[in-house]
Amino acid sequence: MNPQRPRQRFYLVTPVLGDTASFARELPATLDAGDIAAVLLRLTASDERTLINRIKTIAAVVQRRDIALLIDGNAEIVASAGADGAHLTGIDAFTAALGTLKPDRIAGAGGLRSRHDAMLAAEAGADYVMFGEPDRQGGRPAFDTVQERLDWWAALFQPPCVGYAASLDEVGALAQAGADFVALGDWIWTNAQAPAAAVAAAADRLVQPAAKPVPGSAPQ
Repeated sequence: MNPQRPRQRFYLVTPVLGDTASFARELPATLDAGDIAAVLLRLTASDERTLINRIKTIAAVVQRRDIALLIDGNAEIVASAGADGAHLTGIDAFTAALGTLKPDRIAGAGGLRSRHDAMLAAEAGADYVMFGEPDRQGGRPAFDTVQERLDWWAALFQPPCVGYAASLDEVGALAQAGADFVALGDWIWTNAQAPAAAVAAAADRLVQPAAKPVPGSAPQ
């Protein structure tokens, strides 16, 4: 790992939610269990007004803790909902959303199929790139491929990289490979322990030296 890169932080990925009100009541304990820089909110499909209201419900919990709230897709409603940015899957979706998000909101890129796509995202102004997240069918690259991609990125590029941990056992390996942020996804919510306990266990796996700001620049 590049010794110049500071201590890793967490990027929390929510389940796909329809009912954000009940989730918002349970979320504070999870957010307080580790050093979480950003939350990626995933929502079931609905009309625009309903989506905005759901986002605002979660934003009220997340942003008061100085944690960035990103929306999975739906870049066109980020500003209306008061979110900090969006996570876009695939280079085409990322490129198409840039005009909506920049310069005031965070634009994150995931689902990048190749090194070339990752470099294109960085050149276009990605605030971070994510490696290793599952696709909509649950498939993901081999873990050694994810580690290799993180190591390559950390050694050569300035924009932060997020490594997606599909289990507790992957957290430390991703940190060692050079991830600036470690994404915690579905296993946090389905674990036999409470989500807060799972985040605390993940925190024990991180490498320690000085904190890093949230990816990108959240609006004031």
